[in-house]
Amino acid sequence: MNQAILKSHLRSRPRSIGIAAISIGLALSVSPSWGQNVIDADADGILVAMTNHLKSLQAFTVDYDTDHEIVDLAGQKLQYSASGSVQASRGDGFHMTRKGPFADVELTFDGKLISVHGKGMNVYAQLDSPGASIDEAVEEFRVSTGLDVAGADFLVTDPYAVLTEGVTSGRLVGDAFVGGVECDQLAFRNDAVDWQIWISKGDQKLPVKYVVTTKWVTGAPQYSLRFSNWKAGEVDAKLFSFKPPANAKKLERIDSDEVGELVLEGSK
Repeated sequence: MNQAILKSHLRSRPRSIGIAAISIGLALSVSPSWGQNVIDADADGILVAMTNHLKSLQAFTVDYDTDHEIVDLAGQKLQYSASGSVQASRGDGFHMTRKGPFADVELTFDGKLISVHGKGMNVYAQLDSPGASIDEAVEEFRVSTGLDVAGADFLVTDPYAVLTEGVTSGRLVGDAFVGGVECDQLAFRNDAVDWQIWISKGDQKLPVKYVVTTKWVTGAPQYSLRFSNWKAGEVDAKLFSFKPPANAKKLERIDSDEVGELVLEGSK
């Protein structure tokens, strides 16, 4: 398969929804007044409750599965699947994994240093974060490499503001079940993408499924994300410090091409 297509698969979907980082803040958000004009009250209330619950978590772990569609040079739509986990603690850092057909990678942040390790080739790269927050670290990683973190839209300091950026409409579709979990299904639109989110019912509302359809790309490929095993509580900060394995090779420079090759080759 064409290398350019594979690298495109590894990069995150367009930033039009506002992917920024992978942390959860403390303060509760209030829906912007403009948002009330384009999002119906039922959908807005459910989205606010979910994002406020995420923001209340001090530390958490969660597993995820993702499907990423691309359209190849022949016009055929292909879907790639990957799985991973996130362990994060506000003020300490994070440890993230991703394993798929072209990736077996871990990403860590200890409050100062961002490290990405391609396990297949035993190659790693590092860069300094401009600040101690998880938001700053993941944004720096995105800018430096062109890659992003699965689920960042939900885990930013203010997920409501990020998710609703540029939204032109939002509504409650109805009830649904995802993986046996009863959910509310919401649907939103902006100029570049349509997106849907399934949020678990009950007191602790959490994102269960997320689907983004990119309207400006031929074939309207989709990006889907499913969360499972959300757990709030202490996370071992030792996970956030990266120690290179024996004989690991360090890349002296980190950019999108190098990290893309690292991830591509990491599964071989």
